[in-house]
Amino acid sequence: MIPASARVAVIGAGPAGLMTARILQLHGIDVTVYDLDASAAARDQGGTLDMHPGTGRHALRAAGLWDAFTALARPEGEQIRLVSRGGEVLFDAAPPGDGQGNPEIDRGRLRDLLVNSLTPGTVRWGHKLERAEPLGDGRHRLHFAHGATTDTDLVVGGDGAWSRVRRLVSDAVPVYTGVTFVETGLNDADARHPELAALTGDGTMLALDDNLGFVAQRNSGGHIRVYVGMRTPEDWHRQAGVDLADPAAVRDALLERFADWSPALRGYITDTDTGYVNRPLFALPVPHVWEHAPGVTLLGDAAHLMSPFSGMGANLAMRDGADLAQALIDHAELDDAVIAYEKILLPRSVEAAEGAAEGIDGAFSPDSAEQTLAHMTAHH
Repeated sequence: MIPASARVAVIGAGPAGLMTARILQLHGIDVTVYDLDASAAARDQGGTLDMHPGTGRHALRAAGLWDAFTALARPEGEQIRLVSRGGEVLFDAAPPGDGQGNPEIDRGRLRDLLVNSLTPGTVRWGHKLERAEPLGDGRHRLHFAHGATTDTDLVVGGDGAWSRVRRLVSDAVPVYTGVTFVETGLNDADARHPELAALTGDGTMLALDDNLGFVAQRNSGGHIRVYVGMRTPEDWHRQAGVDLADPAAVRDALLERFADWSPALRGYITDTDTGYVNRPLFALPVPHVWEHAPGVTLLGDAAHLMSPFSGMGANLAMRDGADLAQALIDHAELDDAVIAYEKILLPRSVEAAEGAAEGIDGAFSPDSAEQTLAHMTAHH
């Protein structure tokens, strides 16, 4: 195990960083997590996640949180449905009935589970990292936006897509994938939007065709989160003269894009309870690798930001956290631990990112309807 005096600082209270901290604390290793959010509830954490056996579920078991997770999970959320642009259900896979599936959990509930598993005060909220200053011998001085500083022996970059820690080891920056999601949402869906709720089912509904699509996803509390997807220039709204702050203008522009789609599917656009949020999708170049640098490493999106069509982002992030923590437990020297971790991380990340790039290209292509149906039929 690394020395008890070692100072480990994790930047980012996402699934990867929190998982690292949880397992380190289980083994008596001191760790502090710094996050820019003012609190755990400061912002919406996004949609739902399914936990895979070799990644997310492995990490939860290593963290001693499997039973707590299953109490919050929604196995029914594993249902997946493919719908044609005309509104016809083409494929419908019910969740496995044997408990062998990949149970779903809302991102916010997962974050709360991980935060609440830590020693109080482990997460320092309201700490936005401005830069990490190398001090030599692998040590870094962390400079935060509000003026505070702290020195650390290991800085772990779990600070997401636009990671500042990444700059210590890599010049790579995320690039636009060519696909934008516009997020909408339905509240109290079964009561207020029964037809759309029925079309969505209990899990995820996909309707993908000719570079366009809808992804509707059940969340807890009766909410359905909807992503209206388009292969389009990143500045599509400027080219169309659409003010993103004008909901009516965004709605009309989306309806024009989906003019020949089923009125039932277009209801995901018109019936929103949450307005419209423009979300261009970015990914790191593939492969993203770096030369080892003493006293610093990356995990989660900071290491391998990829499109959501991998289905692996958060799962890999949690496995990253578990693997880094285990390496720090298994080695007496910080540098040896990080080298061992990166030997596992980098090839795994490259393989997953390649798959994610193929996934989004297939989902938003001229023949995406046929490709998606063939993929679902082969894998269910």
